[in-house]
Amino acid sequence: MQSDSATATADTKGATLPVRFGSSEAPPARATQDRIDIPEFAPNLEPEGDISPDRFLDRELSWLAFNARVLELAEDPDLFLLERVNFLSIFASNLDEFFMVRVAGLKRRIATGLAVPSPAGLSPIQVLEQIGEAAHTLQERHARVFAEQIRPALAYEHIHIMRWDELDDEAKHQLSAMFDEKVFPILTPLAVDPAHPFPYISGLSLNLAVVVRNPVSEKELFARVKVPDQLPRLVSIDGPRAGAIPGRVARFIPLEDVIAVHLDKLFPGMEVLEHHSFRVTRNEDVEVEEDDAENLLQALEKELLRRRFGPPVRLEVTTDINPNIRALLVRELGVEESEVYSVPAPLDLRGLSVIGGIDRADLHYPKHVPHTSRFLKESETSKAANVFAAMRRRDILLHHPYDSFSTSVQAFLEQAAADPKVQAIKQTLYRTSGDSPIVDALIDAAEAGKQVLALVEIKARFDEQANISWARKLEQAGVHVVYGIVGLKTHCKLSLVVRQEVDGLRRYCHIGTGNYHPRTARYYEDMGLLTSNDQVGEDLSKLFNQLSGYAPKSTFQRLLVAPRSVRSGLIDRIEHEIKNAREGIPARVQIKVNSMVDEAIIDSLYRASQAGVKVDVIVRGICSLRPGVPGLSENVTVRSVLGRFLEHSRVFSFANGGNPVVYIGSADMMHRNLDRRVEALVQLSNREDIHDVIELLERYLDSETSSWHLDNEGMWTRHHLDEDGSPLLDVQSWLLASRSRQRAASRR
Repeated sequence: MQSDSATATADTKGATLPVRFGSSEAPPARATQDRIDIPEFAPNLEPEGDISPDRFLDRELSWLAFNARVLELAEDPDLFLLERVNFLSIFASNLDEFFMVRVAGLKRRIATGLAVPSPAGLSPIQVLEQIGEAAHTLQERHARVFAEQIRPALAYEHIHIMRWDELDDEAKHQLSAMFDEKVFPILTPLAVDPAHPFPYISGLSLNLAVVVRNPVSEKELFARVKVPDQLPRLVSIDGPRAGAIPGRVARFIPLEDVIAVHLDKLFPGMEVLEHHSFRVTRNEDVEVEEDDAENLLQALEKELLRRRFGPPVRLEVTTDINPNIRALLVRELGVEESEVYSVPAPLDLRGLSVIGGIDRADLHYPKHVPHTSRFLKESETSKAANVFAAMRRRDILLHHPYDSFSTSVQAFLEQAAADPKVQAIKQTLYRTSGDSPIVDALIDAAEAGKQVLALVEIKARFDEQANISWARKLEQAGVHVVYGIVGLKTHCKLSLVVRQEVDGLRRYCHIGTGNYHPRTARYYEDMGLLTSNDQVGEDLSKLFNQLSGYAPKSTFQRLLVAPRSVRSGLIDRIEHEIKNAREGIPARVQIKVNSMVDEAIIDSLYRASQAGVKVDVIVRGICSLRPGVPGLSENVTVRSVLGRFLEHSRVFSFANGGNPVVYIGSADMMHRNLDRRVEALVQLSNREDIHDVIELLERYLDSETSSWHLDNEGMWTRHHLDEDGSPLLDVQSWLLASRSRQRAASRR
């Protein structure tokens, strides 16, 4: 999303983002890391004819373009106000993670001399410079949206984010008492002088840089006060339910403002001359050399401790900071001037989630209650049916959050744990919640004497510590816990239940696109397949054996499994569409993913376009593919849909000469997914399910559906209004309404 030009233009359907990709060259060959005996597919497929030297967009800049789309939602005056507040908070959290992982990783590679030009042809220094340019622009825009749009709109709804000078005496007295009781005891001022070196500043912590003067010696001194992160970021002045009743005033004040006016209590006998907020972002990615780690769990725990002390990659300061204090922070933290981000107070707008969580129905999306899949209900008045009986009748395609997670996937595992006929349960866990009923079901099953295998991916980024805790909890309950294959993250979403029935053992399976996480299942859009198909059951048995034991040469019938066959299998399908197009048979490829980065996949799509295959890509986040380039990708379109639910499903559809082939699964089109993770895609077999998925993709791609469109220069344009200025269809709202219509029809 980076730009050579920082000016924005507009068309009749939306604003064009002020970010453009630089020119690029063909990518160098990438070295692969083959750390297990599973061959990686390394095709040499490039577009036919003249090869464009700039056929890829830079992935880091494309990620920033995605976050700019999130910011556009916060800017949309037609969106519910508290949802706009949430999008502002999400933008801030996203940008933090981008700096902690992507920028930090790029800087590390540059420092070690390992960085090479990106597939887009940009040198590492060019990428870093363009990231800085775009990130500064976005962060300033983010601050303006809060100050000029969101804060006044909140005030109109009697929700006020105050500064100390704006408060009445009663509120000041109340906050002073709160400071004395709850804040002062946990504050630790750290002086900087010859006896006290500059303190360590933890990543993402909010801090006050304080200048005090000794009235006797007249000497000015510097000190740092950390704003405690265990307290609410925005302090409610009018009680915890303030703001929930329309018309009633709700006032909030940043915690650092409360601390700032009471600094004299932290430095008695000193004169407090000035104070300024600042914040540091550090490299917080985790690296564990698994081959050298005798115990992966212990090695990861040590690395998590080191994460806290990663080098800084960004310094945020307020625009009114004293230049001398700014210079001191830059010097002591060892950051470049280009890594300093100066924005108006308050810093760290992640804290707006407190406001976004206010229970005001009129300022939020309408409440959504997921429905039980019609294939899992005995009758309209019953609770979820026996899941095993339903799965024996037919495959069940689930679409969350429109279909309830609790009455489908969760019910499947809970019934498996309680069913005396179930002999074994095998489960992958990449991310789950602290109160997960999935974990509880596995524990119940183990305690009931069932064979239970849990493959816990303890390297799931930023969930490492939580997953370590669940791994130990499961082990203590008698669950067989394994951590997968050395060198690969296990990202596939799989459940396998083995049940004793009259005619022998039968396998029941769930394969999904999203995590076994009951909370995120309420706002992540994902798909899943419940099936008792023998071929799928055999495939999952082989894959779990590969993950828990030694079976690197397993072959699969209905699955594509990375790192061996996802890339090669999808390219084979694309090549088949190319063959059909050349023979005059209608051909089409439709792909819905979170990220489209892999060069081999992109080049195969370019080849398809050149052969006349219509290619449609729906991507939520990063896209390195350039659509609409003459002679290269005229037949390729790229769309992006963002909204109240996070679009997370991965779907791959191929026309296949009128007999469509559709896969769903966990894999994005990125190197890490295709080369360094265990991923699984399953081919759908039920014709009704295949029809429904293709119809859904068509709805996403329809010109009357609100979405962002990518052009061949890397510019994203929002199309959400028709020529008359009326809103285009919101596909997520349409899906919610369609589920309600289905439920009403089933009652008649």
